[in-house]
Amino acid sequence: MADDKIRIPSGGGGLTRFSEDTDSKVELSPGAVIILAVVIIIIIALLHYLGGRFLA
Repeated sequence: MADDKIRIPSGGGGLTRFSEDTDSKVELSPGAVIILAVVIIIIIALLHYLGGRFLA
């Protein structure tokens, strides 16, 4: 019964590691992301509210 244990490889345990050395060309601060999300939510709400007037 003791041989029924699950064994993982000793070289990282099957975990995949990705390199984080690359720099993004677009860098946004967390505040800018929140403001952008709020602006998108407002635009979507306005389209739901006023969209029927323009499309009908």
